[in-house]
Amino acid sequence: MFGSLTNFDSLFEEFRQMEQQMDQLFGGGRQPPAIRSVARGTFPPINMGASPEGIEIYLFAAGLDPKSIELNIQRNLLTVAGERQVPVSEDSTYYRRERFSGPFRRVIALPEDVDPERVEAKYRDGILQITARRREAAKPRQITIE
Repeated sequence: MFGSLTNFDSLFEEFRQMEQQMDQLFGGGRQPPAIRSVARGTFPPINMGASPEGIEIYLFAAGLDPKSIELNIQRNLLTVAGERQVPVSEDSTYYRRERFSGPFRRVIALPEDVDPERVEAKYRDGILQITARRREAAKPRQITIE
């Protein structure tokens, strides 16, 4: 190990291996390694909000082909699945690769009053927007007093 102190390529390789081992050892934690990172298994990151009319879900999935995304709803569970391919150069040595590559699957529980027949999805500028409307009977209505 001490002989590698004068060979910086070898030294960096040892640090990279140590980092990978630490990631394997502690990688199962819930906290991402940086403020703008997401925890493993949470790709694509989502924002979700509710209104009296429905649920709005935004999945941040830049670089995906919208035709390769599978979107299903069953029993108020919305499933988003697909695969993200990140090009890797065989000629390069990577010291850190934070961009997720490979298959993904997210399951999002929706409220009981969402109408599965009224779910729409749009993909634009790397964002998948899913709108799930509530059933008409579940919407609040104003009652007039006579």
